[in-house]
Amino acid sequence: MEPKIQQEVEKVTITDFAVEKVKAIMQRENKADYGLRIRILPGGCAGFTYDFVLDKNQAADDVAIEKSGLKVIVDKFSLSMMKNAVIDYVESLQGSGFKVNNENFKSSCGCGDSHG
Repeated sequence: MEPKIQQEVEKVTITDFAVEKVKAIMQRENKADYGLRIRILPGGCAGFTYDFVLDKNQAADDVAIEKSGLKVIVDKFSLSMMKNAVIDYVESLQGSGFKVNNENFKSSCGCGDSHG
């Protein structure tokens, strides 16, 4: 089975600012030919946590979302839990990093990194 690459996926949106930040990280780390892999993993205070890594490989059952030249790779399990999720990059006095707004998770921990 060939990996899927889609221009848009109804389930996941990534903001232009997040795309810009990922591209800057990829350039800084000399990983221009990588994509951003987003995974939902068991763990954290509320049951699940997001994992963001630069990845060169795409499995046959992964879905890749292309936006402005950035490939975002999501595995089937994570994609099933990310319907209508919005991935953004935020900068504030408390820190900066990727933030996922996901209506599928009813609760989140005070740390903001874990959801359930």
